Amino acid sequence: MSYIFLLSGPIAAGKTALTDAFQNRFQAKRLSTRKFLKAIENSDDRDQLIALGLELDKSTDGKWVLDGFRDQVGTDADSALWLIDAVRTERQVFHFRDAFGTRVVHVHLTAPLEILRQRYKERDSSLNEYATYDEARKHGTEQYIEKLAAIADIVAETNRCDPSSLLARATAGLGLFPMEPERLVDVLVGAQYGSEGKGNICAHIANDYQVLMRVGGPNAGHKVAFPKYDYIQLPSGTLSNLKATIVIGAGATLSVEQVLKEIKDLDLTPERLAIDPQAMIIEQTDRQQEEKTMEVIGSTKKGVGVATARKILGRDGEAHWGSTVRLARNVDELRPFIRCTKTVLERAYAAGQRVLLEGTQGTDLSIHHGQYPHVTSRETTASGCLADAGIAPTRVRKVIMVMRTYPIRVGGTSGDMMGEIELKTIADRSGIPEAELKATEVGTVSGKPRRIAEFDWEQVRRAASINGVTDIALTFADYISVENRKAQRFDQLTEETRKFIAEVERVTNAHVSLIAKDFGRFAVMIDRRTWR
Repeated sequence: MSYIFLLSGPIAAGKTALTDAFQNRFQAKRLSTRKFLKAIENSDDRDQLIALGLELDKSTDGKWVLDGFRDQVGTDADSALWLIDAVRTERQVFHFRDAFGTRVVHVHLTAPLEILRQRYKERDSSLNEYATYDEARKHGTEQYIEKLAAIADIVAETNRCDPSSLLARATAGLGLFPMEPERLVDVLVGAQYGSEGKGNICAHIANDYQVLMRVGGPNAGHKVAFPKYDYIQLPSGTLSNLKATIVIGAGATLSVEQVLKEIKDLDLTPERLAIDPQAMIIEQTDRQQEEKTMEVIGSTKKGVGVATARKILGRDGEAHWGSTVRLARNVDELRPFIRCTKTVLERAYAAGQRVLLEGTQGTDLSIHHGQYPHVTSRETTASGCLADAGIAPTRVRKVIMVMRTYPIRVGGTSGDMMGEIELKTIADRSGIPEAELKATEVGTVSGKPRRIAEFDWEQVRRAASINGVTDIALTFADYISVENRKAQRFDQLTEETRKFIAEVERVTNAHVSLIAKDFGRFAVMIDRRTWR
């Protein structure tokens, strides 16, 4: 429902500040009763306008404000959130309520007399048409304005809260800040140690969402076959759904150079991309520190871990590892894209828009639940991604876990896997040439050859449990048999593959909804989703 907010209150009560908050938060449309009068009188003289207002109140029983509103908005009265700044009499309010019923919300603002006097004195002198506040309040309807508090839906003392707090009160229970969570968010996470093929899955389903959001940092790359792009910081469906709002959450760590590169490559505008002001910036000193110390755990050495640690330690304002904390809001080049992403998400919820939250890396790289110390610097599970994004668990509809038929880890000393094998073993089993496997199994960010292992049933069972999985996207089905690349439907997969999928569903207690069995522009995803 669209609403019409009627504002009332004495001069300097704070109506303009509340109006600005409405416009910034909800793109509300403001109409000025003073402008209604100026249009009739063609004058800026305050006394003349006051006299005209009093005359119209008498001749129209106060209905002139409603008539002015209708003349201004025409047939658009139902299409937006409107602000009338300001109503001055009880009859003006009555006519709106009579015409629009429960769509009308009357907010009366006030403050103690001494505060109003001080505010009037401190205002821009060009706004004050009388020498003192006491003189101003004697004229026209101003002398009776506080009587409107008795009929207002909300009365607020503006000396006790700021405009954003007033806004929360004024809109409570109207659905503008949705408090009854509709389950509009789907979360996509990796089941194993990363490189599960999350990017291509995100690109495939991107058109089912109006908001695409990513958390994490530039230590994880998501490769998409078509439109071809390697996403390092931005959501992997950015080019697949050109209408979607693109969001980077507060828990992200950012390489300014990489973000700017992707913004340029993908031709993103500030209207489409929102970066949270509190996302952490990676400095060159962070990368240098990881180059010196992080090889032992197979780190990609992009500075994410050190930057994350500095965000915690740097609350004292001091430099740690050579740099003080710099957030996205402090970077001039990013400033056009900086917006509170919690606000972006709340607008999406209010509009009933679906959100795809894309996690990075894999469950068993979790800082808390992976094989420490061979872990990343963040919480990679669905709950961790939600926390980084600022999304409540009660807004989640689906948790999609992307799972490889053969898990991989970054090359080098990056941690244990059950049953590590050679690529030749997979080549022999699947019929895929070993050279092709070697070309594929290289880290998108690290550039290192990957280590590969047998499918670990306990690992994926545990990952399904900790993530609260509802659906699974299985990737690299061609590693079971190259014949799967020919499949267009589930029943065309090899019998061995179908049995494997059935076993995955039993062990994880989740439906295998998406199956990727090749990679490239003309690859066909087997889509078994029962939800869209």
